[in-house]
Amino acid sequence: MERQDMGMAYLLKYENIAWYENGVVRILDRRVYPYRKEHVTCSTYEDVAAAIRDMVTQSAGPYTAAAMGMALAAHQCGDRPAAAQLEFLEKAAYVLSHARPTTSAKMQAITGMSLAVIKDALEKGQGTADAAFRYAYEALQKRYAAYKRVAEHLVRQFPENGAVMTMCFAETIIGTMLLECLKKGKTPRFICPETRPYLQGARLTASVIADMGFEVHVICDNMPGYIMKREKVDVFTSAADVITMDGHVVNKIGTFQIALAARYLGIPYFVTGSPSKSHPTVDTVTIEERDYSQVTDVMGVRVVEENVGAYYPAFDIVPPKLCDGVVTHKGVFPPYGLYGFFEGEEK
Repeated sequence: MERQDMGMAYLLKYENIAWYENGVVRILDRRVYPYRKEHVTCSTYEDVAAAIRDMVTQSAGPYTAAAMGMALAAHQCGDRPAAAQLEFLEKAAYVLSHARPTTSAKMQAITGMSLAVIKDALEKGQGTADAAFRYAYEALQKRYAAYKRVAEHLVRQFPENGAVMTMCFAETIIGTMLLECLKKGKTPRFICPETRPYLQGARLTASVIADMGFEVHVICDNMPGYIMKREKVDVFTSAADVITMDGHVVNKIGTFQIALAARYLGIPYFVTGSPSKSHPTVDTVTIEERDYSQVTDVMGVRVVEENVGAYYPAFDIVPPKLCDGVVTHKGVFPPYGLYGFFEGEEK
């Protein structure tokens, strides 16, 4: 299979997400892109977990980083007896998958599969780091291919020359969505809220859209309601960190207020991703609370008095009544009918 990142922007090339080679994992630092193109080099799986926790990578990046981190862990312990290797790798799988709490269920599935692949290689006397890297690479290939199918369903919701508002950085779906627009001859213009405090919408989403030749404008996070009306936005779309089986969308903080404005203005909201059986109801989701200094400080400069506090929940929750459809590789599902996504699958 040819590489699925062909035609993608720089940010979405596999080597710039997370890449294991020669005993290290290199991750493009999304905290400073695009004004600096720097990679963080991780020499241990603990370094990879720290990079995930510190948001060196985000969106779908941590899933690839965790898989590549398992390859690095296999390299770290490769000279130990088999039993010691397994003990080391089980710990690595736990540490990597729990680097951020809200997405730990997805991460455990990835590190669990990697661990199974490594165990199989160990039993067969094969290179465990190579086996883990192959799994990570093949997972990337499959995800990109799946999101190309998601993009087909999403782009059908776009008018020929309409306006689309996004939220945060949805990584793979942004690239595949733009490729699908090119394929279908659609030329939407995009509006990206900046997404404080890391400015993923401004630095990442807008960069990818511009790199791939589409018109894009950045707005502050308190502008969406007004801009939606003034610029005649046709569709609001975001990805999701978790989509619960009862139809709630857990995504970057700020998604809820845009969904509210979209509903008030009669603009459809489509979320991309797959529902999670690990989260049958929304009360099973843990909302990550991050260091509030990232809110009180802007680009390293404190902007409030020392005795002023702040809140920084990393995610918010959009209820199903504000969502017009969950766009998956199998098609578009109503948020109240997500068990249909799993019909026909083995129990």
